[in-house]
Amino acid sequence: MATQAPRTAATMPQDRLGRPLRDLRLSVIEACNFRCGYCMPEGREVEDEALGAQRRLTFEQMETLVRGFVRTGVRKLRLTGGEPLLRRHLPDLVARLAAIEGLEDVAMTTNGTLLRGQAAALRQAGLGRITVSLDALDPELFHRLSGGRGEVAQVLDGIAAAEEAGFGPLKINCVVQRGVNEDQVLPLLAHFRGSGHVVRFIEYMDVGTCNGWRRDDAVASAELRDRIDARWPLRALAPAYRGEVAERYAFADGTGEVGFVSSISQPFCGDCHRARVSADGRLFTCLFAADGTSLMEALEQGEQAVSERVAALWSRRADRYSELRGERARVGGRHVEMYLIGG
Repeated sequence: MATQAPRTAATMPQDRLGRPLRDLRLSVIEACNFRCGYCMPEGREVEDEALGAQRRLTFEQMETLVRGFVRTGVRKLRLTGGEPLLRRHLPDLVARLAAIEGLEDVAMTTNGTLLRGQAAALRQAGLGRITVSLDALDPELFHRLSGGRGEVAQVLDGIAAAEEAGFGPLKINCVVQRGVNEDQVLPLLAHFRGSGHVVRFIEYMDVGTCNGWRRDDAVASAELRDRIDARWPLRALAPAYRGEVAERYAFADGTGEVGFVSSISQPFCGDCHRARVSADGRLFTCLFAADGTSLMEALEQGEQAVSERVAALWSRRADRYSELRGERARVGGRHVEMYLIGG
C-alpha cells in the first residue's frame, strides 16, 4: 500500500474556530515525586488513576504518535508528566523524537529535582529547551507546597546543571495562589534577574477537580505586574509569535524579562493551537476537558492512521473553556487532572 504524502500547509486541519494544530504536549508518565496542592494533593487517592508501566505508551509508540502529529501540522513538542524525569531512559526517547523531520522544537517541563543526573544526557540527545516549575524560593514554604517532598536547593542545583549542560535561558514557572505564595513573586525575580532565565507567573487555574479551586484564590496578572513595576519598572514586549501563551515584559534596566500567563483574567482560547496526549495515548483537545479520546487503534496502524485520526478529531474541536468560564456555571464540572496531561 502506498504511503500518503505528508500534508501541505494548505491541507493542514483547522478546528471549528479556525485554529490550526501546531503544538503537542505529550505526557510520558503520570507519576510524580511531589504532591503539589494544585496538581496532585497529598492524601488524594491517585493509585486508581495511575497507569503503571503496562499501560503507558512505549517509546516506539510515542515516536509513531509524534510522527503522526507532525504529519498533521505539529511543529513544537513539549514532554510533560507527572514528572517526566521519572520515566526511565528518557534521553533515549528524546533522541528518537528530536530526529523526526519537520519537528522544529523539543522542550520539556520538569520540577527540576532530577536534572542534576540527566541534564547532560538530555542535551546530547537533542532536547532544546527546559521549563522548571518553581513556586517558592523560601525553603520551608517550598517544602510545604510540594507536599513535604521537595527541597528548593535541589531544584536550584538542577537549574545549575541545565546551565552547565549548555541549555539556553530556562523558563521558570510559578503558579501564584493568593495568601499562599504571592509573597514569593519579588524574591523569585530578585534571584533570577540578570541570569537570562525568564520567570513566568501563572494564574492559579481550575485544572482538574482535586484541588478545591476557587476563583478568589487566583491572583490576576495585572495585579502582579503592577507590584513588580513598582519595584522594577517594566515595558511591554510584542509577542514572539501568534498564540504565545505568556504576555512578556522587559525590565527597563535591561536585566531580563518576565512573563504572565493569564488564563483566568485574560483568556487566550482564540489562539490556542495545542493538543495534549496522556501517557496512555488519549488525546485531549483542551486543558480543561473532561475526557480524552484514545488513539491506540490508530497507533496500531501507523503514523498515517494517527495523522488521519487526529485531523478528524481536531476538525471537530470547538473548545474555549476559559472564555466561557465567566458565562457558564461549568466550574464545578469534572476536568481531567493536571498530573495526567501535564498542564
